Amino acid sequence: MAKGILGKKLGMTQIFTPKGEVIPVTVVEAGSSVVLQNKTVESDGYNAVQLGFGTVKDKKVTKPMKGHFAKAGAKAVKFIRELRLASAPEYKVGEIIGVDVFSEGEMVDITGTAKGKGFAGGIKRHHFRCGPMGHGSKSHREPGTIGPRMSGGGGKVFKGKKLPGRLGGNKVTVQRLTIARVDAARSLILIKGAVPGPKGSFIIIRNTVKPGK
Repeated sequence: MAKGILGKKLGMTQIFTPKGEVIPVTVVEAGSSVVLQNKTVESDGYNAVQLGFGTVKDKKVTKPMKGHFAKAGAKAVKFIRELRLASAPEYKVGEIIGVDVFSEGEMVDITGTAKGKGFAGGIKRHHFRCGPMGHGSKSHREPGTIGPRMSGGGGKVFKGKKLPGRLGGNKVTVQRLTIARVDAARSLILIKGAVPGPKGSFIIIRNTVKPGK
């Protein structure tokens, strides 16, 4: 069965193996994901389970969402996401999913929102090369001319052209990360390596789609 849980990235640290080897890990708080809704092909056209995580003040929740939470018998949550399933979900509405759904050594896929870096030029955004750095050059970090691309009506910039623009802040999935340790007492999961997003951001943890690569 497909497994998944929501969590919050707390930051990075390091742990040591019994042999004394150091392992860099990302600490994720992920101990109280509540099942808000089950979706099936018969009722919604697809199979999925809707999970919620995090706390939010009641005054910041709309009336429709208050009714949605009340129907599930759960408190208001801040972060809500759906996990698609191949078959009908086996979870019960209102059920709490803890970190013990995963175990040490399992491989998972992590989805989060990358850090936003604002407006960036082509060199930082697309790893373009610099122009000549001599004093006579008039173009050091500029993208340079695009040139006329169409005859008759003048030049045109095609969609997808690599140009300066907004960098970061997009949805990122890192696959095949290893769970280094599960601390059920403190509702923590330690994942080997880096996880997308800044500290305090919400992430989705699910079993990897490429287990036998």
